[in-house]
Amino acid sequence: MDQSAITPAAAGAEAPVAGTAAGRGRAGFVLAILGFVYVLNFLDRQLLSILAKPIQDELGVTDGQLGLISGLYFALFYCLISIPVGWLADRTNRVRVVAFACALWSAATIACGLARTYPQLVGARMAVGVGEAGGVPPSYAIISDYFPSGKRGTALGLFNLGPPIGQALGVAFGASIAAAFDWRSAFIAIGVVGVFTALVVLLTVREPRRGGLDAPSEAKAPAEGFWKTCRMFFTRPVLVLVSLACGANQFVTYALLNFATLFLMREKGMTLQEVAVWYALVVGLGAGGGIFLGGRLVDWLAKKSKRAYALLPAIALALAVPFFIGFVWAPDWQTALKFLIVPMFLNYFYLSPSVALVQEEVRPNQRVLSGALLLLVMNLIGLGLGPTWLGAASDFLRASYPDHSLQMALYTLVPFYVVAIALFLALSGALKREQTRTAGAS
Repeated sequence: MDQSAITPAAAGAEAPVAGTAAGRGRAGFVLAILGFVYVLNFLDRQLLSILAKPIQDELGVTDGQLGLISGLYFALFYCLISIPVGWLADRTNRVRVVAFACALWSAATIACGLARTYPQLVGARMAVGVGEAGGVPPSYAIISDYFPSGKRGTALGLFNLGPPIGQALGVAFGASIAAAFDWRSAFIAIGVVGVFTALVVLLTVREPRRGGLDAPSEAKAPAEGFWKTCRMFFTRPVLVLVSLACGANQFVTYALLNFATLFLMREKGMTLQEVAVWYALVVGLGAGGGIFLGGRLVDWLAKKSKRAYALLPAIALALAVPFFIGFVWAPDWQTALKFLIVPMFLNYFYLSPSVALVQEEVRPNQRVLSGALLLLVMNLIGLGLGPTWLGAASDFLRASYPDHSLQMALYTLVPFYVVAIALFLALSGALKREQTRTAGAS
């Protein structure tokens, strides 16, 4: 019987994905829905940084406190919860996990808008982190079971447009709503949208068969044990290096994202209305273009050599450094944005190749947990430490540079570019050695 002709089942029923036009159409639909959930994931996450100035004005939050709440506090819950969620999703219905997670972080976003003190805001943001931990790893695995090898880089590249689109929409709508009403209204309105989206996921997305597009022996393998998968992940140099390289890359990108709006408004003179238009365009077009092109290029280049998964991000980061310095140095926000478009584009070449590499390197029954482990390492380093470092550096430098403390703090991110480039080059070497061993064994 043609699987594409099966009547759509509830989300709880597994169904294999056929290589027919109907199957491809369903895969595209699922990718679009999960992509929108990812958009909301990042939109909710970035609202705090987008609305940092009005929040600081009302609640008296310092740069250091802002770095902690958007960095370390959020990351600890986001990363640590993602591991048991990944283990659970490898054994249960992944679609339901994503739907529940979306509902949870959206409700917590509403709570952020109701917070009256800094501790209340901290608690709400931690709840957002708990919810968002269940969104991305199961989505990686669902998409990998809807798209075959050779198309996953492009599919995951499209999915990974969620962060820049979410950031751009967060800037555009969040800043616009805050300018028209207040910052609390932005949190509440966007949280309500997320709750309804969770229902759409639960009612319309079908759970695919695990490994249905992989080798039969892999597709039928039972779920691996939690500790066995963890040992596999952390004893393979390729998987460890890609995680560390992503972490160093994200140290820069998360620090920049969480403070760019505040920097442009406080030290470059932008208004919320200008942020809603011009900064939103830079984030959406720059980061979105980099993520999508990174996925497309790695699908093409990896056919010639798997080292493309590492060399592509390394080259992109090296090209981004002088433009990042130009952004920090620029005397006005108009010049700053012209410089910023280049690192916004090149900083994100790492994401789709890295996610695709991990999904390719592990068995289907290890994909969710492996994706969660990747996120654990790179987000503890990048999301947890990047904004925390930058906020603390700004507070430290304020005595010496009272009007430009964020500018001086941003310069301290340049060495982390160098660390990320070095780690991606080390990953390239590990991939080369792995290819050599595989060729020798055959």
